[in-house]
Amino acid sequence: MLQTHTPRTLKPATRKSTLAIADITAEAAKLDAFDNHERVWHGRDEERGLNAIVAIHNTVLGPGLGGTRVWPHETFEAGLTDVLRLSRGMTFKSAVAGMDFGGGKALIIANSKTDKTPALLEAYAEMLMALNGQYFTGEDVGFTVADADFLRKRTPNVTGTTVGGSGNPSPVTAHGVFLGIKAALKHRGIATLDGVHVAVQGLGSVGWTLCQKLHAEGARLSVTDIDAARMEEAQKVFKATPVALDAILKVEADVFAPCALGGVLSAENIPMLGAKIVAGAANNPLVRHEDARLMMERGVLYAPDYVINAGGLLNVAAELAPGGYDREATMAKVAKIPETLADIFARAEAQKRPTNDIAAELAFERINAARRD
Repeated sequence: MLQTHTPRTLKPATRKSTLAIADITAEAAKLDAFDNHERVWHGRDEERGLNAIVAIHNTVLGPGLGGTRVWPHETFEAGLTDVLRLSRGMTFKSAVAGMDFGGGKALIIANSKTDKTPALLEAYAEMLMALNGQYFTGEDVGFTVADADFLRKRTPNVTGTTVGGSGNPSPVTAHGVFLGIKAALKHRGIATLDGVHVAVQGLGSVGWTLCQKLHAEGARLSVTDIDAARMEEAQKVFKATPVALDAILKVEADVFAPCALGGVLSAENIPMLGAKIVAGAANNPLVRHEDARLMMERGVLYAPDYVINAGGLLNVAAELAPGGYDREATMAKVAKIPETLADIFARAEAQKRPTNDIAAELAFERINAARRD
């Protein structure tokens, strides 16, 4: 198991640095999304434009591991809530996937297209260096492999790079989701993707690769994205049906695959859901954990997000394993995602409980066992 350490102080890399790093755990604890997080750090550098949060949820299994998201939240509280929820999900993802890492997540509050400058990334690299040993990070929404490469040259706790790393983890995430969709269909007695209708929300790196895989096996696609040009391209390449952003949930599909941001399924819109299976790459697609029961009551099979989308995390974590990255061994672990889901589906059905409750139990079983050891 990887060991972690806590720096006595968090100081920027150089004496002339304008970066300030503050422990805001007490502030974060006032929010509903706080779940006994071990530490929450706020990095601020007004001169270089950095406004970043790193949340470390649980390090019982090992140091925090999770991507860095770049997103222009309207308020700091909204961003803090987002990163708290995401870091908690990473704890569960690592635990269920059998990795020796804990849950962590980072957020840079910025517009990735206009605000993400070299100076901002330099400041963020200093923050990561100060957290080295506590937190490892990599690609996520708004944060590219090129960004990861930039940081990796400045701090060691960055994975998923082309600088001695395994590169973009998105295709591996998509592969795991693809296998997970097949597992969900199999549980419902559907043995092939040929003719299966999948509604895909989000055509980023993961969503697009997922569409490629689904289309190759004969699935019929309905797609939506904030980028209209991306939808037009999907229509040409995959013969997909473009759908308005606010209509994708209502599509009468076999599978709804959320592959964009989280919080898309709530008590208000679950009754409108047109699909009987929810299986996608998005983290935290449910507004509330307990909303999964509403889906269960409607006969909707839910593949818990941190189980089905663990492929990318398995991939970047493999870079940190003794002996370095082994793609064959990594893909073998990704191939076990359907087995884990099949077990969760069976237990949930037998116990008449939501699938995400079963998945959380699996995570806590491993974490609690590590605490006893």
